[in-house]
Amino acid sequence: MSLTRLLNFNRRVKLFKLTIIAKRFLNFSNSRYKSDLTSNQKMTVDLKFNAKLTQADPHFKPVLIIGQLRHLNILKFSDIKLKLEPRVTEETFTKAVACLHPSPTDKISLYLDVATLAAVPLKCSRHNTPSRAHAITRLVKNNTLNVSEENVVIVCERSDLFASACAVVRAFPLYSRKTANNTNTRVTNSDTGIKNANDNFGKTLVNVEFIVVEKNGTIARNELDAFDLKCLQEVEKAIRLTARIVDTPCNEMNVDNFVEEVECIARELNCESSIIRGEQLRERGFGGIYGVGKGAAVPPALVLLSHEPKGAQETIALVGKGIVYDTGGLSIKGKTAMPGMKRDCGGAAAILGAFYAAVKCDFKQNLHAIFCLAENSVGPHATRPDDIHTLYSGRTVEINNTDAEGRLVLADGVCYAQKNLKANIILDMATLTGAQLDAAHVPRTYFSYQVGQREFKHLCTCLSDFFVDSHYYSMIWKQTDAESNQSMLISSKPSRVSTFGKAIATGKYHGAVLTNSEEWEVKSLEAGRKSGDLLAPIIYCPELHFPEFASAIADMKNSVADRNNAQSSCAGLFVGAHLGFDYPGIWIHVDMAAPVHFGERATGYGVALLLTLFGNHTNCSMLQEIASNDSEPPTKRVCRD
Repeated sequence: MSLTRLLNFNRRVKLFKLTIIAKRFLNFSNSRYKSDLTSNQKMTVDLKFNAKLTQADPHFKPVLIIGQLRHLNILKFSDIKLKLEPRVTEETFTKAVACLHPSPTDKISLYLDVATLAAVPLKCSRHNTPSRAHAITRLVKNNTLNVSEENVVIVCERSDLFASACAVVRAFPLYSRKTANNTNTRVTNSDTGIKNANDNFGKTLVNVEFIVVEKNGTIARNELDAFDLKCLQEVEKAIRLTARIVDTPCNEMNVDNFVEEVECIARELNCESSIIRGEQLRERGFGGIYGVGKGAAVPPALVLLSHEPKGAQETIALVGKGIVYDTGGLSIKGKTAMPGMKRDCGGAAAILGAFYAAVKCDFKQNLHAIFCLAENSVGPHATRPDDIHTLYSGRTVEINNTDAEGRLVLADGVCYAQKNLKANIILDMATLTGAQLDAAHVPRTYFSYQVGQREFKHLCTCLSDFFVDSHYYSMIWKQTDAESNQSMLISSKPSRVSTFGKAIATGKYHGAVLTNSEEWEVKSLEAGRKSGDLLAPIIYCPELHFPEFASAIADMKNSVADRNNAQSSCAGLFVGAHLGFDYPGIWIHVDMAAPVHFGERATGYGVALLLTLFGNHTNCSMLQEIASNDSEPPTKRVCRD
């Protein structure tokens, strides 16, 4: 055999051996992760925020690196090598960054799909969050592996750090009743109110770390502040607590169960709590909450948590709508509208999470959380249309729609905050109106009608076919008879649709904010962008819209006469009317019917928003930096004559 042929033979043998080794390595790697995924499908995820990058081999601890493309281009391999070596070389990393073309997002594997580089969308309009929080959540949800330990690294500016951290948290919901090996996987609070896992199952640890990009385009070298890290960890617990409550069905989260959740938080925070329940509500004049919940098997309740530190100068009250299930009452929803109504407690759940996190972040002002809890059910004692209730404000309400119940319980809550707590800032949060909802969620509906001897069939699939109400789409349109050339107005009976579809007024990502203060409207919108819990303003014009509630026999009705006249604004104004439109303090109403969930999972919406809006009252420097400074005294009269 010639020397040349011998050398070629040796090369082929070596190549064959290398191929065998590579295949064995890949099979081992894939089987290891496959084994983890199949055996730990119900692993409980723990999230840990770290002050700086920690060293980890991606083969054993997978890593997902996320950032805007301009930030990833600034990133040097030396800044990230602790997470990539020895598996990824500098050349591979540099080429990978150059290959990213987000449209709207993009990702590239650096090593065996266990080291991944991802870019969020390039474009960001003025009504979006600069953090691209929604894209971060999707990338984390779709690219984490659920192994025993993995890492997520966010490359961002410091102003986007809080929103980015909250976005990662939203990717890991807690509640599940899926079974594995016949073991119950229900997740509940422990006596401390915060323990999130069932000890019968293994856990996966997700380390969340940050590389902060300075405004001048350099990488920050200082570590995150220890108290900021503590705050992030508490916010993580708060968001997941909120989402878990919203995801939990009413047979496990009725009024009594919700009260237990609040009491757990009270014990954890060592703060004062009080409960007004059942017939006590009627005796003390809470006609709204009592009237909504008296038809259910479990009586309604108003629960108060109070944090009153020394030296406080302001009193802030957060009021949450906690309808643990909404059948619509005697104005009952249909079979397509009722599923998902377990989420009607989303406002109260967000208030609970925000209160917990705010106190943990050393909130410096008086802070009260009011939970208006009821189940809007059908029964022999349920409120009837035409009934008249006297609310805590002393004003009478004629019930013309039992499915417009959220505003009734909130009216009692905000009035209690004003009368009993003397709050000068009152914010209520609720999954209040289906007028936030999108005709894209309307099922295909055919309407048959007759003109003379001819029968026509009309397919309703677009928004122009509908005028929107909280729970109805009244189908009204003009149909022209081709032969007579006459335009006719055709109307059908209302068609039921889900009130937790997509949003019309402000979209499925944005909550709606209604406030008596122009300056606090601006603050709220800014807090939404900085937190990732987006907001958009709706009309505050009580002199034009509140007459929609006119009643001949009571102070007002609870549902409007004209369902085409600023539905979301009118619903909020009903709540504000029980404070009085001359209320001298700040009143903010947040309707979050759409962003309370995405798909079939709760988002924990509201926690990050409230912490950002009032972050200047905490000792967390990260929240103070992104919070708006007070520019308007909270007692300033904001209604103009």
